Amino acid sequence: MKKLILLGLFCTSATITFAQKETYDLVTYIPPKGWKKQIKETLINYSIVDNKDKAWCQIGIIKSTISKGSIESDFESEWNELAAKQYAITEAPQTTDAQEADGWKIKTGTGKFLFNKKNAAVIVTTFSGYGVCISILATTGNLRYLKNIEALVGSIKLKKPATNSQTTQVKANDKKNNSVSNGFAFTTTNFDDGWTSTVQEDWIEVIKGNIKVLIHYPNKKADAYNSVVMDGLKNAWDIVVAPRYSSASNFEFKPITGWQTIEFAEADMVEKTTGKTVHVVLFKMNYSNGSGKYLEFITTNKNSFEQEFGAYHQTTSGWEKMEGMANYNKFAVAASDLQGKWTSDFSGAIQYVNAYTGFDAGMDTHASNENFNVGAGNAYHWDLGVASGQVGNIKFQSKKSSGKLTMTGNWKVNFSDIEGRPRSYDVYFSCIKGLRILWLDNRPFAKAE
Repeated sequence: MKKLILLGLFCTSATITFAQKETYDLVTYIPPKGWKKQIKETLINYSIVDNKDKAWCQIGIIKSTISKGSIESDFESEWNELAAKQYAITEAPQTTDAQEADGWKIKTGTGKFLFNKKNAAVIVTTFSGYGVCISILATTGNLRYLKNIEALVGSIKLKKPATNSQTTQVKANDKKNNSVSNGFAFTTTNFDDGWTSTVQEDWIEVIKGNIKVLIHYPNKKADAYNSVVMDGLKNAWDIVVAPRYSSASNFEFKPITGWQTIEFAEADMVEKTTGKTVHVVLFKMNYSNGSGKYLEFITTNKNSFEQEFGAYHQTTSGWEKMEGMANYNKFAVAASDLQGKWTSDFSGAIQYVNAYTGFDAGMDTHASNENFNVGAGNAYHWDLGVASGQVGNIKFQSKKSSGKLTMTGNWKVNFSDIEGRPRSYDVYFSCIKGLRILWLDNRPFAKAE
């Protein structure tokens, strides 16, 4: 990969040490040692502030999204959303030529912005392949952190997605499949790889042949933290699995403790509704950002389960096939589904401490609120409010647009005017009990009541 360009804004040097490898989403990497780590729903962020000269740097790994079909389109979209929009950058980025490795295409771009009236740099590195897009976002006020950024990006190894993220066929609400619509147009998705997802009251039901997987919605009682992993696993089994079966045999509870604990239990069960004996596995990868979900695998026998998903093993890696089933909580969008107000909030902060006294030396904050209000005839009003700067001297900015939206199929929405130009976003719904989350280019929006 070519050297990253920081536009010659700063000049200094540093010595760097690293921690052991970590994994987030599809990315395995070596994080910078001693940096503050923050985990959010769609990214993991590392930051550092030098108390002596207030030099700073942030590096974020952004969760994978659906690819727009090429590295050029993916990079343009990522640059606009992660850099240009967030830091009010109007100049085009300096970019490297696209490169390719192991089926992934990679492109890097850099730009500059003002932070506290001083020059700062932003670097976006985008990986595109296998139907998905992944980006690394770095911002810094001092060139000495360039080596940290290059080291993290250079350490990255990407795993291929376990499932095909693109879907081609969808079905409208069909009463025969006992699906739950809650007023939305689509309750079923047929994926390219043969799996079919259907919205149910307490879970997403995913079926292929004789195999069924239930993606359980968040459940306060089942998801409650328990310092004893085994006790937490048994509690979840009693809540989300046991009530639907009349008897069980060959019980095995086999959790795995690690950086990201794995919950695994299996048994032969008799279904109350059919009287059939089936093999049931309850699985959950407890991601460090708290986003893990209980997945229930139902097959005709243990051998059928292992042929499809692999045998149990006592390591925290190699569970991608089972983990990937959570990605089937994805449903198409009709224009009529977008009626109403959809809102998304973001906030972050950097805390400064006096190196000599240890006292608080101030905090820089960033918060934003974005809203789409869709009315009759697909007319919409869009607004974005941003508050950023040091506490006590926070500056506020706002932007607004209005226009009409259209759909390209059921997986892309087009807005006629966002900040003075047309914009298109990949769009889909994911479900929780009684509600849907709207995703626009992997940014979550909730419907305001």
